[in-house]
Amino acid sequence: MTPISEATPAPPARPAVASRTVPRRRVGIDLALAALILVVSVATLTAGPPHIPLDRLWGSLAGAGRPADDFVLLTVRLPRLLTALLVGAALAISGAIFQSLSRNPLGSPDIMGLGAGAATGALVALFAFDAIGLGMVLGSMLGGLGTATLVYALAYRGGIRGYRFVLVGIGIGPVLAAVNSFILSRANVNKAQEAAFWLVGSLNGAGWEDVLPVFAALLALIALTLGLRRQLEIIEMGDDLAFSLGVRVEAIRCLSIAAGVLLAAVATSSAGPIPFVALAAPHIARGLAAGSALRVSTAGLVGALLLSASDLLAQRLPVDVSVPVGVVTGALGGLYLTLWLTAALPRSTR
Repeated sequence: MTPISEATPAPPARPAVASRTVPRRRVGIDLALAALILVVSVATLTAGPPHIPLDRLWGSLAGAGRPADDFVLLTVRLPRLLTALLVGAALAISGAIFQSLSRNPLGSPDIMGLGAGAATGALVALFAFDAIGLGMVLGSMLGGLGTATLVYALAYRGGIRGYRFVLVGIGIGPVLAAVNSFILSRANVNKAQEAAFWLVGSLNGAGWEDVLPVFAALLALIALTLGLRRQLEIIEMGDDLAFSLGVRVEAIRCLSIAAGVLLAAVATSSAGPIPFVALAAPHIARGLAAGSALRVSTAGLVGALLLSASDLLAQRLPVDVSVPVGVVTGALGGLYLTLWLTAALPRSTR
């Protein structure tokens, strides 16, 4: 019998190499997404009319540009582009949070009525209190949080199950959409027309006042989400396992819902309830970097790319009217959802 001390040593384990490879692959994916965002950003800033060549673009960004170029780039195009990138990232991370919480690929703020609730809060702030800017942001936050609280209360049965949370939200959404329509029907015609355009989801007229609130909220809420990510990934595996590992499931869930709602609400107050970005971006991110639904950096980059590219397409469509970006994301998102559901549904037996 071979003594233990003389036994042939086992070959070294290889999972450590694999575990190092996965983060490297994710970093590569994030860098590729960032490169695509840079390409879309340059195209957005330079494409006309008026067309601005690259050398004049760099000149304006460096503070040595022509006055006409500075106005077009720094006052019109750059804040609109930054708003698109930030709103897209905020919606995508919000969708990733809700898909992780609900363990359901349909979990996203627009599908679950939370976007409609945020829009209701913004409309109430606008029409009842003549609030703009920060007032609409606060109204949107309160509307989104109120809707999330209602959905949570109706779905709670000794705990929260993902499918129940999603289904209750789907039921609340049309009710809030009806409330929004009623508010518009009772408002001043000119204000109602502007609000109806905003409800479609639009970046037209986006300025620096839209960039700063989303940027500040995104920084704070991403930090909160990253702090909760480990516990959320454990909750994805089931409440019982999370309880056994000492995770305070309901507390983490409530904090995560608040973070997801606030991200969606701030994005909604800046650009209106833009559809499908929050739903599709986490799906795409998860397909690129397999694993938990909560890939914050990848989801955020995919969302920023989707919305900025959709806005570039909306601006360059060969039509005589200004097309809101929500029309483009709605059309592309509806097509994506149809194809995804067709592929996800099991084939019927013959």
